[in-house]
Amino acid sequence: MRRTVKPATHVQGTQEEPLRVETIEYNKMRWINIERPGNAELTWLHQHFDFNPLHLEDITSRLQRPKIDDYEDYLFIVLHFPVHMKTEQVTVAAEIDIFLGPDYVVTVTDGKLRPLNRLFEQSRNNSGKRHGVMGRTPSFAVYRIIDVLVDYCFPGINKLAEKLEELDDKIFTSSSTDVIQDISILRRDIIAFRRIIKPQISVIASLEHRRRTNDQEEMEAFYSDISDHISKIWDSLEEYKEIIESLSATYDSLTTHRLNQVIKTLTIISVMLLPLTLISGLYGMNVSLPFSEEPWAFFLILFFLLITAGGMLVFFRSRKWL
Repeated sequence: MRRTVKPATHVQGTQEEPLRVETIEYNKMRWINIERPGNAELTWLHQHFDFNPLHLEDITSRLQRPKIDDYEDYLFIVLHFPVHMKTEQVTVAAEIDIFLGPDYVVTVTDGKLRPLNRLFEQSRNNSGKRHGVMGRTPSFAVYRIIDVLVDYCFPGINKLAEKLEELDDKIFTSSSTDVIQDISILRRDIIAFRRIIKPQISVIASLEHRRRTNDQEEMEAFYSDISDHISKIWDSLEEYKEIIESLSATYDSLTTHRLNQVIKTLTIISVMLLPLTLISGLYGMNVSLPFSEEPWAFFLILFFLLITAGGMLVFFRSRKWL
């Protein structure tokens, strides 16, 4: 079959509101990518496709729950993927909305998913990449898109593993408040990662058994591979959750132990000073006491104080308090 290629185009909008719609046509299939959709993009989609108005409303909402809607001649898929914001040091969810039709794929994002943007640019500029993504069926193109986004999660997972190892070493070598901050930030990232990934498991698993009538190939094996990857990510997050909780408990135990050691030392010092203070106070009063009139009284009292302190040290050591 002869394959035709039409270069990617950027649809122009009005001067006041440029239209952010880019299209790649190849092999009688279109991939339309829209970033940060506004009223102009919604109007364009409404004019060119018979999409359910509720689905068009969903792509403009701040954050839709992950789902798959099977509507007449297209699938509407909503997925979330984690994106780490370096400046805020927080992991947030980036949404992608996908319309899968008989001869088209429409992706709508907020521009945060760099792997998707990179894949679109490569498909636009590289014929081999374009054929690899769009050379078969729309369902296969969606598989390639989701596969790239799922694989994008693994560097984040590996980064969490590295931070856990660093934190494990730091707990036993540092007692600064930075450790508490590191534990809190890492726990927050793991919780955010888990909250984003968990809903995707059922959505991607359901893709294994869905097939568009125009597709001539079985997609179950491909989506099963993605499902295995997302399950592996979830298993890693479960393990990291247990590790961070163990590290937090370990650090709390170490902190409590260090605090107890300080309190014990201060208590011993206080107990040792108590009889010394009592003796010094008695001989500081203006009353007649034994040996108070003797010229060597000061040295005698000093000797007695040293003997008392030494005796207490011996007693504490015999009880293994020191």
